[in-house]
Amino acid sequence: MKQFLSTTLGLVCMVLVIVLIVVKRNDNAQDQTDAGAIADFSNQLDTAQSQIAVDQGTLIIFSNNLAQSQSVSATFSNQLDDAQSTIALDAAQITNLTAQTAAAKSENEALSQTLGGQITALTNQVAGLTAQLTATQATLNQANTNYSLLENRFRRDVAERVVVERKFNNYQDLQQQLKNLYWNPAQIISDDSIYAGLGVQLNSDGTFYVISTN
Repeated sequence: MKQFLSTTLGLVCMVLVIVLIVVKRNDNAQDQTDAGAIADFSNQLDTAQSQIAVDQGTLIIFSNNLAQSQSVSATFSNQLDDAQSTIALDAAQITNLTAQTAAAKSENEALSQTLGGQITALTNQVAGLTAQLTATQATLNQANTNYSLLENRFRRDVAERVVVERKFNNYQDLQQQLKNLYWNPAQIISDDSIYAGLGVQLNSDGTFYVISTN
């Protein structure tokens, strides 16, 4: 009986030893598996950390690019504001220039009308002066004609006076004239009789002008 128990106990111990060995091997295998898994996780963690570092660098680059983009956007916004201000100023200047152009056009039209009226008035004045000049020229021509007639009349009168003086200086001619007056006495002498046949018109105020070249 003791021998059976000893054998059984030995078998049980053997089984336990085998179980312990198997469990130890399984534990070792599990440890190796866990160690491999931990190593994989560690490698993955390193890879993840590296990727995070890369991503952080990329994020920093993106952040810098974003800051630059924001700066460029702000610059563009300022330029847009400046352009809008310039456009507003240009629009105001265009409005002013349009108003000035309209005013200048109105002034030009008024000036054109004024100049037209002045030109018409000057044309009328020139026409009046031309008519006056024509009348003056006609008067001057008439005066020249009268002067020529008077000059001819003066020369003829001088010649007739010389002839008469010569007749009165000649005794025979004077005696013949006295006989003529004796037998043919002259009628009453008047201004009309004096100027009769001389081609001279005598006015009541004593002025006269030549009416004939005879």
